[in-house]
Amino acid sequence: MAQPAALELAAVTRRWGPVTAVDGIDLKIPAGTYCCLLGPSGCGKTTTLRMIAGHETVSDGDVVLGHSNVTDLEPAKRGTAMMFQSYALFPHLSVLDNVAFALKMRGVDKPTRHGRARELLDLVAMAPYADRLPSQLSGGQQQRVALARALVTEPQILLLDEPLSALDPFLRVKMRTELKRLQRELGITFIHVTHGQEEAMALADLVVLMNGGRIEQQGTPREIFNAPRTEFVARFMGGHNVVTIGEAKFAVRSDQTRLIPGDGPRPAFVRTTEYQGTHVHVAVTTADGAEHLALIPEAEFDRAPLEPGAVVSIEWDEANAHPLA
Repeated sequence: MAQPAALELAAVTRRWGPVTAVDGIDLKIPAGTYCCLLGPSGCGKTTTLRMIAGHETVSDGDVVLGHSNVTDLEPAKRGTAMMFQSYALFPHLSVLDNVAFALKMRGVDKPTRHGRARELLDLVAMAPYADRLPSQLSGGQQQRVALARALVTEPQILLLDEPLSALDPFLRVKMRTELKRLQRELGITFIHVTHGQEEAMALADLVVLMNGGRIEQQGTPREIFNAPRTEFVARFMGGHNVVTIGEAKFAVRSDQTRLIPGDGPRPAFVRTTEYQGTHVHVAVTTADGAEHLALIPEAEFDRAPLEPGAVVSIEWDEANAHPLA
């Protein structure tokens, strides 16, 4: 497998006429990092991934992989490989030939390319399916084949465009574990586009949260979740209430928000309660119409149940109120 490489985006911009999809972003991803580009639809994360891959033209700025400026190189010469959201397997080729296809295009002889393809199928636990067609595989199996096919060229960076979105929730969690294992085992840089906060927090060493074509915040999952810089970050990551005290806004984690029965300094009424196993989610609305969520441990809720319509006061420890820009 190729050595991992660092990636740097320097003032990278992508425009289509008057529309700016990616607006001058600067980003450094250390070699061997699992990076998730996270954000809502239309934030520019997939366009950024495609510019790294060479499938989208950079309007301004530079893409630097290792010590090489690859901004104007064609995809096959960049040292990257891309795993597409649809998997894009060739329906008429066997699993083995799908994985070996890129090596065939490079003129590698059949025994050599098949030998390498079998090694990759072993890595993703798909060797017993080498002779099957893609239509004879489940979604999760097709994903593994697509992953092996992307890795067969020994890229320095693997690019993944929402690779888990087509899977059912149970398989998605299982494949998350597999992706993280593979990244650690291979040691190469993974750059993974997702709109799922939970997915990004589970997988990433580095989370890059995008909004409106720009980077809103970047850091480790814990840094992004525990110290959101803006209201957008707090709301998008979830698990926070945004509260206004005077002219200032603060983020308070839902699991650090308390509801005290009866009227009080921050009155609200209970809108809904949802049992979620270890916790009960209690949604409340304040007099000014603001909605907040409290995560109350199951045993605590059982001791003092709250019904819809109940009047409560919202409280939190001052140390748990994180100021927002």
